[in-house]
Amino acid sequence: MSARFSSQVITLGPRGAPLSPSAAREARAAIPSDLSLGLCRAVEQAALAAARTIGEGDRHRSDLVAVAAMRRVLGSLPMDGTIVIGEGERDAAPMLYIGEKLGTASASGERAVALDIAVDPLEGTNLCATGEPNAIAVLAAAERGGLLHAPDLYMEKLIVGPEARDAVDLDAPVDDNLRAIARALERRVDELCVVVLDRPRHARLIGEIRATGARVQLISDGDLCAGIATAEPGGAVHAVMGTGGAPEGVLTAAAMRCLGGEIYARLVVSTPEHKARCHAMGIADCRRVYRARDLASGQHIVFAATGVTDGSLLDGVRVVDDEQCTTTLLLQTQPQVRKVVQTMHALTDEGDGAVVRTAAG
Repeated sequence: MSARFSSQVITLGPRGAPLSPSAAREARAAIPSDLSLGLCRAVEQAALAAARTIGEGDRHRSDLVAVAAMRRVLGSLPMDGTIVIGEGERDAAPMLYIGEKLGTASASGERAVALDIAVDPLEGTNLCATGEPNAIAVLAAAERGGLLHAPDLYMEKLIVGPEARDAVDLDAPVDDNLRAIARALERRVDELCVVVLDRPRHARLIGEIRATGARVQLISDGDLCAGIATAEPGGAVHAVMGTGGAPEGVLTAAAMRCLGGEIYARLVVSTPEHKARCHAMGIADCRRVYRARDLASGQHIVFAATGVTDGSLLDGVRVVDDEQCTTTLLLQTQPQVRKVVQTMHALTDEGDGAVVRTAAG
């Protein structure tokens, strides 16, 4: 006579009572603090690797070493990770390609937190290669399905801080939006600073902003740092306007979810090939206006960015005696976390030494 056995996994609440099915799913989707710190370590190591190439003028090498360092750490973490925004499709890039599986659970089949991960191992490759400010290593992670699978296209963007998050409209005239931002911040329009990528396509936009009396800060690359700066208390950036990369838009949205700011965005789809790429990634409405919660819809979001070169948001990698110092911004939605983490690493020939000590503020 044989017996049949059935098993059921029951997730218990803090007082030992079984959680409801929906609450149990939420608990399993939560990102443990040690995994958050592991994701933090991934951007630190990418930044350390990239920093060794600052000023060499070889943007490809800068990107390559950052990718390799980030991939090595992500592959060692206890998670079932999937890259949803990375270095390209499977056959277009050797590492951190879209759809790549990372983490010890991916290889072993062990049960672990399932994460979607958006990465930019070196945001601002030109900035690193030429030694200019604001190059960073960055990633965002959320439970499965929590980040938009955005194609590598341009995206119209309007990014503001918490006070103006519901005051603006992507399709409103520039003058209207700046007046609304000024009212929300209790400032005059001529006290506003708007960051715009320095591109020929933005000539008209720049003229319209200046016509209102607002100041324009032009940047050569990397609108991600500027976007985050809009949500920093007492920051000097009050809005980001113009078109930039869609992957960076998703990363910005993840940060805005943690900081309370907002991004309004729409993909720039101008050819049948663009439309086909959107449909291939599950985007049916190519003209949709997204907000932060649409681009980064997850309940459990972690965002981490480490400075490579000195910038307005983060200090770059620094050598202090026989150690290297990294500065990382670590954000999380549940529990709500905003930390600036300074970590000292042993200086080695490979540039990726062990952690000596860490301080978080």
